[in-house]
Amino acid sequence: MDLTDTAEDKAFRAEVRAWLEDNLVGEFAALKGLGGPGKDLEAHDERLEWDRHLAQHGWTGIGWPTSYGGRGLSLMQQVIFHEEYARANAPSRVNHLGEELLGPTLIAFGTEEQKARFLPKILSVEELWCQGYSEPDAGSDLANLATKARLEGDEWVIDGQKIWTSLAQFADWIFVLARTEAGSQKHAGISFLLVPLDQDGIEIRGIEQLTTGAEFNEVFFTGARTAADLVVGEPGKGWGVAMGLLGFERGVSTLGQQVGFRRELEAVLDLARANGAIDDPVVRDRLARADAELEVIRLNALRTLSEEQAPQQASIAKLLWATWHRTLGELAMLVRGQDGLLTGPGYDLDEWQRLFLFTRADTIYGGSDEVQRNILSERVLGLPRETR
Repeated sequence: MDLTDTAEDKAFRAEVRAWLEDNLVGEFAALKGLGGPGKDLEAHDERLEWDRHLAQHGWTGIGWPTSYGGRGLSLMQQVIFHEEYARANAPSRVNHLGEELLGPTLIAFGTEEQKARFLPKILSVEELWCQGYSEPDAGSDLANLATKARLEGDEWVIDGQKIWTSLAQFADWIFVLARTEAGSQKHAGISFLLVPLDQDGIEIRGIEQLTTGAEFNEVFFTGARTAADLVVGEPGKGWGVAMGLLGFERGVSTLGQQVGFRRELEAVLDLARANGAIDDPVVRDRLARADAELEVIRLNALRTLSEEQAPQQASIAKLLWATWHRTLGELAMLVRGQDGLLTGPGYDLDEWQRLFLFTRADTIYGGSDEVQRNILSERVLGLPRETR
């Protein structure tokens, strides 16, 4: 890829930067840096208002086709937006699951009726979504899911349990993978359903985390219902839809993630300079290595977005950034020193302790390292499948 901004790209970058400078002011200025993994409960309602402010000014669905209300921006312009958004330290988006994952999935696989019903309210941030994939016995081995749905008249009736459901307590809808063909196994017989959360057949329970708060949840379905036409794709063939959605998960917004990583690394460097840890040659070497590796991750992320790259590049990207970020959490605690072992009153974690604790999960969620390595070994290197 040619990574040099064209004249048009430079003008767009200036437009995005100027808009953020003009709008991240007043009450919105206080939201800078808030939210994100491990901190998703921070100022949630206020960040929701910021998301709706973005929507009112045409900054949601920027990569969606104009025919569905998006701006139809080029890949590089989408990259520029996410980079500038991260550089401005703008708050983490509340509407990520709807805008970046479900919206593009509906555009690719949904019916025109589904698109007309759901896409406008995703763009305007009127309806929030959560993801019903993982189960207690089906996490990285997602094809082992046991949640079932049966068709009764003009409705699907759903029974089962989902877990690690991010921000379900704030969501209006959940997209659910359920087994809809009796006796089916693995990838066959699974359907992708759109289910309203506000009903008697659904119970949401928060899961308290080491980082405090409960952004993750368990979701229980006991005779929950959704309309028969709210299945995306053909019934029983939802696995392809689910995998398509995961492809969008590792899309262009990851470039903004890299900018956030850069900010975290620079903050660790500042801490090392302030407390003298940088004088330790081992620490200094690890900081330099982290700096070089982050640039490699950024370049690989850009390459991954190229249409010419194999789908397995997404597995490489996930391995790279997840391992790097977990290592940064460990490095932050090393720089922090012995004081990092102590918390404030009432288990009051500082930013480095929270970074360390939450990044332990980076190599698990979104596809564990073990699964990514299996994908690469089997599909790229042609090695024998893991014994199961």
